[in-house]
Amino acid sequence: MLAFFISLLGNYPQPEYDEVVLLSLVRTHKPTMTISTERQAYLELLAQRYPTIQAASTEIINLTARMQLPKGTEHFVSDIHGESEAFHHILKNGSGSIKRRIDELFVYEMTEQEKCNLETLIYYPEQKLPHLLAATDNPAAWLRITLFRLIKLCRAIASKYTRADVRAALPDDFTFIIDEMLHEQEGINNKQDYYLSIIDTIIALDQADEFIEALTALIQHLAIGRLHVIGDVYDRGPGAHVIMDTLMTYHHIDIQWGNHDIVWMGAAAGSAACMANVLRTALRYANMETLQNGYAISLLPLATFAMNAYKDDPCTIFYPRTAVDDEYTENELQLMAKMQKAIAIIQFKLEAQIIQRRPHYQMQDRLLLDKIDYKKGTVRLNGQDYPMEDTLFPTIDPANPYQLTPEEKSTVYKLQQTFAISEKLQQHVRFLFSKGSMYLVYNGNLLYHGCIAMEPDGSFMSTTVDGRVYKGREFMDRLDRLARRGYFSTDAEEKLYGQDILWYLWTGAKSPIFGKNKMATFERYFIADKATHQEEKNPYYALRDKEETAVSILKEFGLDPETAHIINGHVPVQVKKGESPIKAGGKLLVIDGGFAKAYQKITGIAGYSLIYNSYGLLLASHSPFESTQRAIEGNNDIQTRTEVLERNQVRIRVKDTDEGREIQQKIDNLQDLLKAYRAGLIKEG
Repeated sequence: MLAFFISLLGNYPQPEYDEVVLLSLVRTHKPTMTISTERQAYLELLAQRYPTIQAASTEIINLTARMQLPKGTEHFVSDIHGESEAFHHILKNGSGSIKRRIDELFVYEMTEQEKCNLETLIYYPEQKLPHLLAATDNPAAWLRITLFRLIKLCRAIASKYTRADVRAALPDDFTFIIDEMLHEQEGINNKQDYYLSIIDTIIALDQADEFIEALTALIQHLAIGRLHVIGDVYDRGPGAHVIMDTLMTYHHIDIQWGNHDIVWMGAAAGSAACMANVLRTALRYANMETLQNGYAISLLPLATFAMNAYKDDPCTIFYPRTAVDDEYTENELQLMAKMQKAIAIIQFKLEAQIIQRRPHYQMQDRLLLDKIDYKKGTVRLNGQDYPMEDTLFPTIDPANPYQLTPEEKSTVYKLQQTFAISEKLQQHVRFLFSKGSMYLVYNGNLLYHGCIAMEPDGSFMSTTVDGRVYKGREFMDRLDRLARRGYFSTDAEEKLYGQDILWYLWTGAKSPIFGKNKMATFERYFIADKATHQEEKNPYYALRDKEETAVSILKEFGLDPETAHIINGHVPVQVKKGESPIKAGGKLLVIDGGFAKAYQKITGIAGYSLIYNSYGLLLASHSPFESTQRAIEGNNDIQTRTEVLERNQVRIRVKDTDEGREIQQKIDNLQDLLKAYRAGLIKEG
């Protein structure tokens, strides 16, 4: 039995160090050295952190050793759309990577049922542990075996991290114990009684539950080295605020803004038009969980206004789309319909005001309230008159259709205040600005949510602002800067311009994160002819299958088309119709596979994850997630099918990554500091 327990510990692989490289680091350098005043000042600052030759030398050795570790595992997800349960499960199981490691490590030691139990225990330790303990006749023996198995798995996953990295991820209560159990000991036979004593004492003190929770949290943490969210955390599902809470505490993360994120960011920044869109969308899909319970946004001003302004209006075409009879009463549905119509009309007015003060947006075709014949009940669109599905407009003055009534102005102001004082919303949006961007170049890949706006001939679509032409990467950079001004600027005019850009990014014809010629909200509400509902996609979406398109985009962003990839979301991949997420000869990968339940009938699956580890690229497609409860009680893990896209002949190490380049810069600076110490230019502390 003792030998069995010890065998479960396995080996804790250490990074491969180049001994010649390490020894070369501590060679004596020639003392002759001249440096600029600016460089001297920088090195003196660096010397405050590394005040001696020994301190600088030790850090160089540590950093150089780190360069030899395998690169961390990157996970890419997109278009989560508020589906918090499914998203959290994907994080917990590492897109199936934890299951794969368990299968590899315990292929001959565990039955399939035992593996399933261990997997679910790792994902949901607090909930699963009582079930498993209740099913065993010898809890102490089961706990010993389980703890050793968890330690063995944790060692395997931790093998690509430095001991310092692992320590930083350890929970405070068990730091020393877990560190001891994970660290490889020479002459392990001499430590057998020591390890068993630790485990037995943990069990005897009734600390096994807490220790298992600590180990499983560490396994989940180490399974994903960095998380990339390729846009659209918000809308559709009910748990966007829950997802944002998780992202804010995640260890390494970046976010590329999606159109559904940007409209919330605009609303939090103070854009009335963005706010109206957020409210209308929530009411349209009867999805107010994030607004009301997540962010404590009061809808009372809108409800009060809608009941007064539309009290005699049945608002039939504005009934929520996804509401089912047993969720809401008829009175609740009627109220939501009135509120939706009220905010829709306010939205059209507010958007028109932006279009009129920003003529360079070239969105005059979206000015439709003045195209209505209020007597005939028709609207003129593209030279043709269409009968309207709803002709009751008590708040529109036909002579000045884009002017808000005093009551509408008051309602908008009150709603803006409730968005502004929502502490959690503001925290989440500031996080989106701090960790997010229009695009990201990382480890040789280009990440963005929507598209790079293009012309039909494959050239980059341009726009002229103040006499200057912007397109491609330069256009994306400008939009990124202006969006930040919309939230952070203290200059009123500059802030308003930025807020208008946030709205444009949500709906503008040249917006890279919208990617369509228009948002046909008005037509979908008021015109029965579905031909008018069509929203034409940017030519990018027809061109992205071509390898030359991907090559052109990668070059625009300074990447090598031979090795780089574009990772994209936004438009669901219609897998059930045979569409592939792999495009442009493998250079462009679309990972919107339908996290949101609303899109799963289109895609036929329930989302993609892209995994980029030291061995290559893997694409994981997921089956629908039933519920957390079913996962706990029945071990119903998300079924994940993994496809190897690229396998590297040589394992990628930290030195080959962006992190490695940053580390090399630190090493170079520390080498200069050593030279300065030895040349007498800087004194040791």
